Amino acid sequence: MAELEIHHEGGHASDPLGQKVGVLAAVLAVMLAIVTIASHRTHTAAIIHKSTANDEWSHYQATRVKFHNLELGQSLVTIFGSKGESADKLMADYAAQMKKYGDQGKEIQNKAQQLEDLTEHDEDRALRYDVGEGLLEIGLVLSSLYFISKKKMFPVMGVIAGVAGAAIALTGLFMA
Repeated sequence: MAELEIHHEGGHASDPLGQKVGVLAAVLAVMLAIVTIASHRTHTAAIIHKSTANDEWSHYQATRVKFHNLELGQSLVTIFGSKGESADKLMADYAAQMKKYGDQGKEIQNKAQQLEDLTEHDEDRALRYDVGEGLLEIGLVLSSLYFISKKKMFPVMGVIAGVAGAAIALTGLFMA
């Protein structure tokens, strides 16, 4: 059986810069994965907070409808000029319920507003993660272009984009 020889044009010359760029690309890829996960989790938190806020606003509206029904009841008792012990008892009951629903409505409104604020905070954080993610992707692609072009400027630009992306993503992590 004849032996088959395969000739390689470039030989097996070592490329130390290529090895460093490969490690750089791997580090950028790991940072990109971390920032992407943080971004997705933050977007999910924002959606959950928004959904819960919407539920609270619906609860608030239901409470306000009950409150306005009681106002209507008071108005009807007043308009029809009902007098006596039963009318007084009904008006006192309406007043107590109106106080309850008024206080409850304020609590629900405050809770819903807090959830809206949390949603906005999460979206601000997610935006920073998204921008960081984009810059890390650009850094990874630019660094990888070294292997096609063998030009040192690509890994340098990749490092700059990667550092900027990581810095912006970190600002999302440390937002108070």
